[in-house]
Amino acid sequence: MNIYVGNLSYGVSDDNLREVFEAYGTVSSAKVITDKYSGRSKGFGFVEMDNDAEGQAAIEQLDGAEIDGRSVKVNEARPREDRPRGGGGGHRGGGGGGGRNRY
Repeated sequence: MNIYVGNLSYGVSDDNLREVFEAYGTVSSAKVITDKYSGRSKGFGFVEMDNDAEGQAAIEQLDGAEIDGRSVKVNEARPREDRPRGGGGGHRGGGGGGGRNRY
């Protein structure tokens, strides 16, 4: 089961997240999402638990609980939606301009 954890304190590490969830069962991975440029936490993360019943118990017990001084939001992660990449932008047609012919 993949679990979303939001409103994390910027001081929470992968290991801290793992420790909190291990109280409810086996954690296969715990990852705090960080900005790729600054390395600073984005304030949310994901935890994967092998057993769905343990994952559900963790969600029920930890949603709204305080971790490192902040009340966290915990729920089952939704699949990531495909988002268009890049800058979009419409058609840039050149319009030819009318000049006149000279003979």
